[in-house]
Amino acid sequence: MAEETYVRVAEAYHRDVGRGIAKIDPELMQRLGLMSGDVIEITGKEKSYARIMPGYLDDVGKYIIRIDGNIRNNVRAGIDDKVQIKKVDAKEASKVTLAPLQPIRIVGGARYIHRILEGRPTSRGQRIRIEAVNNPLTFVVSSTTPSGPVIVTRNTEIVLKEKPAEEVVKTGQISYEDIGGLKREIGLVREMIELPLRHPELFQKLGIEPPKGVLLYGPPGTGKTMIAKAVASETDANFISISGPEIMSKYYGESEQKLREVFEEAEKEAPSIIFIDEIDSIAPKREDVTGEVERRVVAQLLSLMDGLKTRGEVIVIAATNRPNSIDEALRRGGRFDREIEIGIPDRNGRLQILYVHTRGMPLEKDLNLGDIADITHGFVGADLSSLAKEAAMHALRRLLPDIKIDEDIPQEVMDKLEVQKTDFEEALKNIEPSAMREVFVEVPHVDWNDIGGLEKAKQDLREAVEWPLKYPEIFETVNTKPPRGIMLFGPPGTGKTLLAKAVASESEANFISIKGPELLSKYVGESERAVRETFRKAKQSAPTVVFFDEIDSIAPRRGSSSDSHTSERVVSQILTELDGVEELKDVVIIAATNRPDIVDSALLRPGRFDRLIYVKTPDKESREKIFTIHLEGKPLSDEIKAFELAEMTDGYVGADIESICREATMLALREYIKPGMSKKEITDNLDKIRIKKKHFKKAMSRVKPVSSSEPNDIYEQSIASFANYAIDANAEDDEDDEDDERVQKED
Repeated sequence: MAEETYVRVAEAYHRDVGRGIAKIDPELMQRLGLMSGDVIEITGKEKSYARIMPGYLDDVGKYIIRIDGNIRNNVRAGIDDKVQIKKVDAKEASKVTLAPLQPIRIVGGARYIHRILEGRPTSRGQRIRIEAVNNPLTFVVSSTTPSGPVIVTRNTEIVLKEKPAEEVVKTGQISYEDIGGLKREIGLVREMIELPLRHPELFQKLGIEPPKGVLLYGPPGTGKTMIAKAVASETDANFISISGPEIMSKYYGESEQKLREVFEEAEKEAPSIIFIDEIDSIAPKREDVTGEVERRVVAQLLSLMDGLKTRGEVIVIAATNRPNSIDEALRRGGRFDREIEIGIPDRNGRLQILYVHTRGMPLEKDLNLGDIADITHGFVGADLSSLAKEAAMHALRRLLPDIKIDEDIPQEVMDKLEVQKTDFEEALKNIEPSAMREVFVEVPHVDWNDIGGLEKAKQDLREAVEWPLKYPEIFETVNTKPPRGIMLFGPPGTGKTLLAKAVASESEANFISIKGPELLSKYVGESERAVRETFRKAKQSAPTVVFFDEIDSIAPRRGSSSDSHTSERVVSQILTELDGVEELKDVVIIAATNRPDIVDSALLRPGRFDRLIYVKTPDKESREKIFTIHLEGKPLSDEIKAFELAEMTDGYVGADIESICREATMLALREYIKPGMSKKEITDNLDKIRIKKKHFKKAMSRVKPVSSSEPNDIYEQSIASFANYAIDANAEDDEDDEDDERVQKED
C-alpha cells in the first residue's frame, strides 16, 4: 500500500501550465518514496492523476503541491485547499477516446493532441485543456483502454469524437495561471474575496464583517475583467456580470428595479460575486451629471451596497479605467473597502504574460521570450495578446503559398509551421502600446553613426537615456538618480532634432514627440490639460522619452507675453510636471531650441534640464565626418576627398552640407540626362554617372550657410548666463583630459 499524505494546493508557475505535472517539496518526495516522473493520484472532491516533479527551492518544507488550473478543476479543489496524494501504478494506454466540449474541426487533430498528451497520465472523465492561439479547447476523456489510470505513449491510438460531450461546462473557464504579471494584485483580491466566501467563520471569530466590495482600476487592457472571471471560476461562486449601460432605461424607476433584481438574485444564489464592468458609466459623480436617471441609479447602488438590509455572502467587484469619475460616496469603507490598482506590467510581468499567450504555439527552439519582454515597454496584457496573435499570423503567411484553400492541409505542411523571432519583430511594427496610441510617433531609424561629430552630445544622451534603462542597478549601487532632462540649443541645422531621433531609435524606449505650438489652445485650461495628459501617458508607458521641439514657442519667459497668459500657465504646468510633488520615474525629457535666450530661466536649472548642450556650428573635423556620411554610396569621381570639401565649407552646418551633397548629385544627373533620351538609353548607362568636384563647387555657390544669418552672440550670451553647466557638444575627450590634469595639479 502506497503511503498517503495531505498537502496544500498552490498555483503552478506559468512555465509549468498545461504539462500534466505536479510539483512538491523534494524532501517530501523522498519521504513518500517518490521518484521524479512517477504517477500520483490527487484526491480532493474528485480524483485526478499527474506526473510528480521536484518543486522549487522556495517551496522546501511548505507541504504544498503546485498544480495548474486544469488539474485543480479535475480534482475540484481550490488554492489553499487540502488534497490527498499517493503513488499509483498507471498502465500504458492502447486507446484513448476524447470528446470535445464544443463543436470543432481540427485537421490532423488526433496527431496534434497525441503529441501534447504523450507521457501524461489520464483516466475516464478527466477534462483535458489544449492551448490554442485564441481560446483554449477543452476535451473530456470518454473512455480508455485499459480502464483506470493510464499513460499516453507513442503507441497509444487517440480517437476524436465529432459529437460534443453532453456535459454542462462553464464557458470561459479562466484560472489564475491564465493571468500573467499580477501576482501581488491576485493575492490582494483573493484575501478580500475568497476568504469571506470559503471561510466566513474566520470573520465571525474575529467579530468583524468581511469586506463587501473591491474596486479594480487601471489602464485599459491590464486584466481587470480577467481577474474577476478567474476569481469566479476558482471559488465556484455564483457569478453575475453587469455591463454598466445595459441596466439603464428611459422608463422611470426601471433602472433601479434592474439593479435591485440583480442583488436579489445574488442573495438567493449565495455565495455570489456581482461584477460591475465600467462602473463609471452607471455611477458617475452626481454633481457632474445633468440627468436625473444617473443620480437615482447611484443612490440605489449606494443603498444596496450599504443599506439597512444586510447583503449576506454577496461581494461586489467593480472595474474602471477612470476611478476619479466615480461618485465619491462609493469610495469609502463599507462599500468598496479596497481599491486595487492593476498597473502596466514590468519586464518580468511581460515575460509571464508572453508565457501565457504562447503556450499553445509551436515556437522555434532558439526563440527567447525574454528578448521580446525587454523591448515591449508600456505594453499591457491585451497588447501582448495581440502581439502573439500577430506573430502567429505572420508565421502563417509564410506557409500560404504551400496551402491549397479547397483541400485539407497535409500534415508535413502543418509540421513546418512554427513561430520565429522574426515573426515577433514584424508583429512589433504593427502593434503599439495601447496607452500610447494617441501620442505614438513612428520614428525614422537613425543610428548614432548617421550623425557626424557631436561626440559629447551623443555621450550625454547615452548617459541620460540609455544607461538608466539598460543598467538601472548601477544607479542604485552608487545611490544617485540619472539626469532628468536635456536641452539642446544652437543654430538651426546643426543636428538637434537628429540627435533626438537617434535617441529614440537607440534607447528602445517609447517616444513621444511634441511640436511646441500643437499644445496651445484658445480655451482656458485646455493647453495645461494637454501638457498633463502628455506627462500622464509618458509615466503610464515608462520608460519614455518625451521630445519637445521648438520649446521656446511654449515655454517663453513669463511676463514677456502680451497674450491671455496661456503660455505662462503652460510654463507653470511644465515646471510642476518636471519637478513637482509627483515623481517622474523612467521618463526623460529632451528639448531643442534655437532661441535659448527667450526660454524661461526656471526650466534651465539642475533638477529640470540637468544638461544644457550647445550644438554649435561644426568645426573642420566634424564637417569631414558629416561629408563622409552623406557621400556614402554615391558614384563619386576619384578627385572627391571629404577633407577637401570640409576645408571649402567653413561656417556650414550639417543641414547645409546635406543640401550641398543633394544639389551636387542633381547637377550630375542634369549633365547625364539629355533632352530626348529614351528610358532605355538612360537605364543602360547608369554606371557612367559620376559626381565631380565642379558639381560640388557649383552647389556651394548656390547653397548659402544658414548660420551666417544667425547672430551667434545669442548663444555665447546664453552660455554665459547658464553658468557652468552648459556643455559644448563639439568638445572632444581631450578637453576632459585637460580638466583632469588641471584638477590633479590643484590637488
